[in-house]
Amino acid sequence: MRNLWIFINRYNAFFLFIIFFTIGIVFTIKNNVYQHSVTVNSTNEVVGTAYERLNVFKKYINLGQVNDSLIAENAKLTQALFALNHIDSATNTLVKDTLTKYQYTYLAARVIKNSIRLRNNIITINKGKADGIVTGMAVISPGKGVVGFIRDVSEHLATIQSLLHKDTKISVKIKKNQALGSLVWGERNSDFLKAYVKDIPNQYKMSLRDTVVTTGFGSFPPGIPVGRITNAGIATGDNFLTIEVALFNDFSTLQYVYVIKDKFAAEEKDLEAKIPHE
Repeated sequence: MRNLWIFINRYNAFFLFIIFFTIGIVFTIKNNVYQHSVTVNSTNEVVGTAYERLNVFKKYINLGQVNDSLIAENAKLTQALFALNHIDSATNTLVKDTLTKYQYTYLAARVIKNSIRLRNNIITINKGKADGIVTGMAVISPGKGVVGFIRDVSEHLATIQSLLHKDTKISVKIKKNQALGSLVWGERNSDFLKAYVKDIPNQYKMSLRDTVVTTGFGSFPPGIPVGRITNAGIATGDNFLTIEVALFNDFSTLQYVYVIKDKFAAEEKDLEAKIPHE
């Protein structure tokens, strides 16, 4: 403390000069319009430059995080591009299912013709008998749900009876409560984003947004997504419910499909043919 006092006492004239000089500048700026304007503009410029350099510094600090995000996004885009470039190959993708002993394999195919505005819509794909496709095989889209069944097959092409067809019926269930029903496009329905599930026993309670999936009965593997319930209160006048479903598939943008080969389909068909129809 004593040393500080000695220092101040020795340089008191200098400190008094600084104090009075600062007071003089303040009064000059406050009482003169020109000096006030110049000072404000200069201050704003200095502050703006400081903020700009600070932002550059922050961007530099965050550059590593930004690069990580860009690399992750680029990886996703590269993976998607790879899938699009190779989905048209005839290579089968094996779906591992220990419960069914590798029952299903998926064959990728490209859509070359499609209709959505007719009452009975048909889709044509670029795979046929040469690729092992036969009538009755189930067809889905990559990650988005059911498409329909193989209808007619030539050597290198095949047609699909779309879900948007009056005769298409697919066994489905409500994922939440396992209630069984039949997925149909529905009478007088022209909306390619909507279908109906019929023949659900009315003791089941349905909720909006419940998910509908395939049962595994028929050609489709179990658990293939179909859509979500948008109307659970359609009156039918009997002991069964009909519900409206918003389809996951947008048939207007369908470009690629997976044809599902069921290893036991022929065996099951032959066995069921022996059952007497009484």
